Amino acid sequence: MRIFKKYLPLMIAKYVKTFFKGRLYIHGRGGYEFEGGQLKLPKQADMLHKTTVSEVNSTISQLSKAA
Repeated sequence: MRIFKKYLPLMIAKYVKTFFKGRLYIHGRGGYEFEGGQLKLPKQADMLHKTTVSEVNSTISQLSKAA
């Protein structure tokens, strides 16, 4: 499990894309799981979780297009 002290979508996207499956925690935003190179929405998600998942997954798709 990786712990991010700040919410930096690009850094998180690179981590998720590299390790493909696992868990991470973002300070102030909570814990997340990722699988298949995409961040998954937690079972009890609020609006902050949904926004975070959307932003990170969008950044991952931009990284994939650039490569």
